[in-house]
This record gives sequence, structure tokens and C-alpha cells, in this order.
Amino acid sequence: MYLGIDLGTSELKLVLLDRQHRLVASVGERLTVQRPAPLHSEQSPADWWDAMARAMARLQAGQAPALAQVRAIGLSGQMHGAVLMDAAGEVLRPAILWNDGRSGAECAELEAACPRLHAIAGNLAMPGFTAPKLLWVRRHEPEVFAKTATVLLPKDWLRFMLTGERVGEMSDAAGTLWLDVAERRWSPEVLAACGLTEAQMPRLVEGSEASGTLQPELAARWGLPAGVIVAGGGGDNAASAVGIGAVRPGEGFVSLGTSGVIFLTSDRFRPNPASAMHAFCHALPGTWHQMSVMLSAANGLSWVTRRVGAASEGALLEQVARLSPEQRARAPLFLPYLNGERTPHNNPHAQGSFFGLTNEHDAAALGWSVIEGVTFGLLDGWHALGVQPGEVASLTLVGGGARSSLWAQLLADAIGMPMVTRHGGEAGGALGAARLAWLADGGTLDQVCPAPEIAATFSPDPAETARLAARHARFRALYRAVEGLFPAG
Repeated sequence: MYLGIDLGTSELKLVLLDRQHRLVASVGERLTVQRPAPLHSEQSPADWWDAMARAMARLQAGQAPALAQVRAIGLSGQMHGAVLMDAAGEVLRPAILWNDGRSGAECAELEAACPRLHAIAGNLAMPGFTAPKLLWVRRHEPEVFAKTATVLLPKDWLRFMLTGERVGEMSDAAGTLWLDVAERRWSPEVLAACGLTEAQMPRLVEGSEASGTLQPELAARWGLPAGVIVAGGGGDNAASAVGIGAVRPGEGFVSLGTSGVIFLTSDRFRPNPASAMHAFCHALPGTWHQMSVMLSAANGLSWVTRRVGAASEGALLEQVARLSPEQRARAPLFLPYLNGERTPHNNPHAQGSFFGLTNEHDAAALGWSVIEGVTFGLLDGWHALGVQPGEVASLTLVGGGARSSLWAQLLADAIGMPMVTRHGGEAGGALGAARLAWLADGGTLDQVCPAPEIAATFSPDPAETARLAARHARFRALYRAVEGLFPAG
């Protein structure tokens, strides 16, 4: 049995996976985000540990025999967050999260201080990354910066609590900007530009390697065997790719979670920072991936559901599904930048907006506009990846938005690429974390990482692809028209 732990932004999720690829159990505990100031997004690591304790108690209550058979634990988590610890291992301040936009000025500072940043890290400096966050702390909270002995990413802080070890892994470390992504090691040059050294970084392992063992008192408390190993694990997207079997070149997925992601596996480092595309290490040795990221995806649907007073997101999507093609064609355009944007704009100050509202537009029209706008944002990201014809055969759809066949078909039509959903795909990063634990326990890639069975296939309709292309052209023109009107701070 293998335990996968996924520390998301809105939920901490645990799954138990057996060697027949059956998900024996799954539990989740909700998390909340604090926004103490504009552009700020934080969570207390103590809340993560409390959620972990509650989730493990629930698993123990219902799955004690299965827990007693666990051989390894894997970790997945939200990327880019900064957990600052002193020499005694105490957390110095709330974690600054991936969707925090406060460090725009520090991004420019880092680019100026480290001219080789793009060549080393393979990415632009963006406020979401970890390195600019530390420059912000150095400038605004110098007493905290001075006490910082270790910087850990969110899931790696959970690892510290589980094992007592300060360890990271390649896929998550690549999202800090401190990693030499091609060489898969910390970059002293980029660290120095941030006033840091390798001594303040965790030891690095591959995601499928052992990183430590579960502390004996926790094993006894939760009913796990002694000596359970904890795998390196992966950043949430890399772990999700392992979970759906996207581990070979040309395999990938579209994630409709809080954020939106298009992920493609590669056998080499393929940076393209000019398009604000991410080039990271995968969670597997000798493997990399390209990724486009938008900061508000399914979050946009949640937002509009609340604003129009719909009973639920599903209820609103049912209304949307009843719109005629003509009504959809007359719906407002929606810029989906509720939290700023990464790919392709790299603009933390971008904001959302509806364009073209009339008296005829109702809740359903606004719902359509939002899912279409998010889809167009993902299409921009697809173009940024520079995919060549024939390079990708299909994409797996994961995340909460994957439950909507309407949205799945819209994505297939807009991108012009078949979308498939897979049984068990809803387990996401937690399943990938469990698979990485299995690999760390001696499993082989072919044994551990098959693609789950396809649940549904959504093939693009060429007529819809052409219609949406015209709408997308207007969407892009709208952004260009208002880009200079967003507030600068």
C-alpha cells in the first residue's frame, strides 16, 4: 500500500493506492487563503499540519488495516510558496503562496542582478516564483530575512514535519528560480543575487527517490509500520502528470483547477522565457516538462457562480448548456485575469473584465463568457508552448473543471486537440504522489505509471474551432486595448 499526500491551495488530500492500482481510500481537508493586503496571498503552515492530522485521523478511523500495510509515502504540493524557518526549525512568518503578486518590483531587481537568469532557470522572473518573494522579504521584513536559516517549499515543509529532514526535489525546486534546471542542481549565482547561499537550501533528490523515513512517533500515532520511506515527490503539476501517466515525451494534460495549466513532458530542457512559458524538471530522472500557467481557471467559474447567485457551479453550467449557438456567439467577452496573469502576459496587475454587456445577457451568458474566457487564456498558453504538428496526439483533462463535459468539449474545439478524461483522474497530484512512493519502493516506470483507462473522449469540431478562433482574435485584441489601463500597484 502507498500513501499519497497532496497539499493544495484549497485542500489537503490523502489517497491510499494498492499494487493493483486501486484507490483504496481518499480523504480531504479544506484550507483557506489569507489576503492581508492587495496582491498578497498567504497560508499558515500550522494550518497545513492541522489538516494533515485531521485527515490522518479520518484515514485511521476507516482504513487502519490498510495503513498498517503502507510501505512508502509520496508528497505533492502547490508550487513556489516560501516557508521561512530559523535555525531551530521554527516558521518565521506565514507562507507566501504561488498566487501572491506583491513582488513585481523585485522581479525586475532580480533580472538586473542576474543577467544569466533566463539561461540558468529557463524562466522569466515572475511574482509567483519563490526567489522574488525572498527579495521582497529582504526589503520589507529585514529582521525575518536575517533569521532565515532554511527556505522550504510547502510540501517540503510537510516532509520536514514527517521526517525531520530538510529535503526538496527537482520538479518543485525548478519553480523557485534558484535551480539550474538543465543541470538539476542549485545555482550559486542566482542564490547570491538574492542574498542567499546553498546552505539555506534543502538537499535535493529526484521525485522517485527516497528522501527520509517517517518519524517513529508519527508511525506509532497513525498506525503505520516502522521505517516507512518518504519519497521525494513532486510539484503539483509534475505529480499530476505521473498520476495520469504523462511520463513520456509528447504526453501531457490540461488542468482546470484553481489555476489553469497545460503540461507537456519532454526528454530535454526546452526553455522559452520570452513567452512566459515555464520549463521545469519533471519528477522523474532525466525528464523535463514545459508548462503554461494561468492564475485563475476554475476559480473564475466559482467567482461568477457566487456573483450571479446560482445554487452551485453545476447548476450554472446546466443553464449555460441550454444556450443556443447564437446566444453564445453574442455573449460578452471575458478577460479571466482575476488574480493577474502568467502565460503569456506575465502581468500581475492584469484584471478581469466583461466586454459587450447588453440587457439581454443573463446569468447563463455570463457563465459561458467566463468558461470561454478561461479557455481562451489556456489557448494563449498552448500557442506559447510552440507545439509542432503531430507532436501531441491528445491531452488528458484533469482538475475540478474536468467534471464538465461542456467545458471539455469547449477546450477540444478551441485548442483543436482531442481531450480525454480518465478514471481516477480526479485524484490528481495525490495519486501521482502515491505512484512516486511506489517508485521509491522499487517499482518500475512501466509497472507503476500506466495511463488510467479513458472515461470519455472529446474530439474537436472543425466548424466550432473556426468560430472560436474568430472570438479568440477579439479576445486578444481586447487585452491589447486595455493592457495600459490596469493599475500599476
